Amino acid sequence: MSNENISIDATTRITKTKSELNKLRKDGLVPAILYGDVKKNINLSIKKTELDHFLKTTNFKSKVIKLKLEGEEHEVLPRDIEFDIITNQPIHVDFQKLSANTKVIVWIPVKFLNEEICPGLKMGGVLNIVRRKVELNCPAEKIPSELIVDLGQKEIGESIHISNIKLPEGVFPTIKDRDFTIATVAAPTVVKEPETTDSADTKTTEASGEDVKSDDAKTGESEKAGEGKKENTDKK
Repeated sequence: MSNENISIDATTRITKTKSELNKLRKDGLVPAILYGDVKKNINLSIKKTELDHFLKTTNFKSKVIKLKLEGEEHEVLPRDIEFDIITNQPIHVDFQKLSANTKVIVWIPVKFLNEEICPGLKMGGVLNIVRRKVELNCPAEKIPSELIVDLGQKEIGESIHISNIKLPEGVFPTIKDRDFTIATVAAPTVVKEPETTDSADTKTTEASGEDVKSDDAKTGESEKAGEGKKENTDKK
């Protein structure tokens, strides 16, 4: 079902109380449950160190894993992971056992190739990523690890839609009513240079000079008028 050989060891657990679950976690284990193509749900525990390793992968919840349990191997898909709200550490995991007839809905990451030789990007264009993951409806044995977008011949103004990506047989996007966009090679954003303020400053300075000159002229006229009045008074 998966092209990667990923496996994780698990043991059955018998816990009935919250205190027993807390002790399990203190001992470095994470409670889990296995459901799906089994007669009944199975309570499990897995090593936290082993789980942490897989949580570091980019798309843990869409990877098919071989769960080793008491000498048997089950192909499972992680469906839900609960984290502690304070420590952000995993405290519970749900695994779904898969069969050949199982169909699942998963989010698959998009991977972009050949950005360095993309004509549009070399001309100054910008890769505008609309969707970094796509939700797909897949047969369990055909879950893709990633969706490939080749940018090798993309020009400025071109868009990449879901129809441009080759999907495995029987795999379909959950959005069916439109050919939605994955990414575009957009034209570069041109930033308009601000106008220089030299001319504005010159006009402001000239206007200020005229105001000063006008005020000086008014002062001179007032002084002359005062002198005229004084001469008339002396004659009398």
